[in-house]
Amino acid sequence: MANFAYRGRDANGQSASGHIDAGSPAEAAGLLQARGIIPTSITAHSTASRARPASARSATTAENKTAGGTGLNKDLLPKPVDSTDVMLFSRQIYGLLKAGVPIMRALAGLQESASKPSVIDMLQELRESLDAGRELSTALARLPKIFTPFYVAMVRVGEMTGQLETVFLRLYDHMAFERFMKEQVSSATRYPTFVIIAMAVALVVVNVFVIPAFSKVFAGFHAELPLMTKILLGFSSFMVDTWYLLLGGVVGVVLGFKAWIRTVPGRYQWDKLKLTLPIAGKIISKATLARFARSYALASKSGVPIIQALTTVSQTVGNEYIADKIENMRDGISRGETVLRVAAHAGIFPPVVLQMIAVGEESGTLDDLMQEIADMFQSEIEYDLKTLAQQIEPILITMLGIMVLVLALGIFLPLWDMGSVVKKK
Repeated sequence: MANFAYRGRDANGQSASGHIDAGSPAEAAGLLQARGIIPTSITAHSTASRARPASARSATTAENKTAGGTGLNKDLLPKPVDSTDVMLFSRQIYGLLKAGVPIMRALAGLQESASKPSVIDMLQELRESLDAGRELSTALARLPKIFTPFYVAMVRVGEMTGQLETVFLRLYDHMAFERFMKEQVSSATRYPTFVIIAMAVALVVVNVFVIPAFSKVFAGFHAELPLMTKILLGFSSFMVDTWYLLLGGVVGVVLGFKAWIRTVPGRYQWDKLKLTLPIAGKIISKATLARFARSYALASKSGVPIIQALTTVSQTVGNEYIADKIENMRDGISRGETVLRVAAHAGIFPPVVLQMIAVGEESGTLDDLMQEIADMFQSEIEYDLKTLAQQIEPILITMLGIMVLVLALGIFLPLWDMGSVVKKK
């Protein structure tokens, strides 16, 4: 048995502190809960300097705040909290709340079992915010780099409706869907990206090393060269002589493009342009609309009013152009128009989706049909991604064929005619 110093609050909300004998901090927390005390810190009284549990981390966090920090120990954050950590947090907190574990005890248990320093500090920050009298949604909003506005809004709705554990489960499903979509897109584009990079590298190698070697051979014959050969030799010479300018131009274009899409008009135009790209455009459009439909269904089933639902959903679609259309839908509904009317006027939904929206609005099951729309888009996206390589292969083969044809006409054709050139000499 070890002796632990604790601090917490009793059933009346008054501060409580003292010492307790227990085999572990978790056992001490359980004993305090049985006494009606919600612990906020538990410290091994005789060994405060070793492997510090929640209490020592609380002290460290407090010191960071005193020093003007944000409450998170920056020195212990080699890896920040990512979306996978938030998804796991949502699933774990759902299980604990559903089992009837109080939120403070649930967070303490998660903090004790966590192994990632940034997650430990995040949980400590949430515990301190709750201990200060804030609601959970407010505590989450104090960590904007970890929890999105949509996440915070959904938790706030869960608090208002008394369905907090259900909201956490739905958030987990929503984030799992988002992660699945990203993994599918990454997997489907890996092969085409590799092929395009390989072709670009081959083009540079041919122009920098291969063609200059042939140009010396051709120069020795003093013969009239075909037009294609002259073009290749000229382009190769230009690339060799001005490679630093070309490299600087490429870097400048990349940096300029990134700066442009960071602006509001640039981001809007780029997001709009992405929807019109060949092959990829329809996949991006379906993925964005699936995200919209699933987010709307989640918000609606959780009891969020339609105006507020569209406001929060517009922040989750990940496309400024689509988000602007959704905000226009919200404005139209606030003026008294129907969902079908504003959706048709937005011009972003295919006819089959508009028909399902009409049926859902008439029958009062719009949230269920939005979920079906999301599932429909997800199935279509999975099929499109599985066949993406087959759709891109003809384009890649055509590009490769053109490159080989140009090289054959420009380099190998003069070599084939070399015999006649020698005879003319």
